[in-house]
Amino acid sequence: MSIVLGRHTAVRDDGIVVFLIGMRINRWWQIHRWLPVALAMPRMLRELARRPQSGLLGVRPGVSCMVQYWESTEKLLAYANDRNGEHYPAWAAFYRRAAKNEAVGIWHETYVVPRGSFESMYVNVPAQGLGAFSTLVPAQGRLARARDRLALAAPPANSAATELGTAGQSTDAEPAPTASRDFQA
Repeated sequence: MSIVLGRHTAVRDDGIVVFLIGMRINRWWQIHRWLPVALAMPRMLRELARRPQSGLLGVRPGVSCMVQYWESTEKLLAYANDRNGEHYPAWAAFYRRAAKNEAVGIWHETYVVPRGSFESMYVNVPAQGLGAFSTLVPAQGRLARARDRLALAAPPANSAATELGTAGQSTDAEPAPTASRDFQA
């Protein structure tokens, strides 16, 4: 992953669904009870990688929580309820086993984020999170501050690129970013 130098923000034409999912091992010594649960997620992710039409846009793995970005709740729920996919049988097996013990638990949270309800900032890092599957543009001019990015109601990627000019330079005569100004909410 190459580093994208400078301050950038992600722009999208549409909203996203952010899905947080995690597993908690409550009884580490009961490996036979939690290992099948832990091994199910990599199978699901491989399946989703082979099916770009599934709607999964990106994944941020973590130790106790994974962040997934989806095109829509419809596509997320379609995958979750696909009886021929990896998720449904793993979910059913978990519930059969979970009813008998508390060695492992799982959780998830789903956030529907409409267009214009998110903003982002990436400074000298590889494209990641929302920026990994959206259009990255320099965070200059009207896109320099979080408050302003949110106020713009997430312009379509084409118009943001046009607004910033072909060289990525702001068409606004705004001063260069400063730490005290740019880290305000």
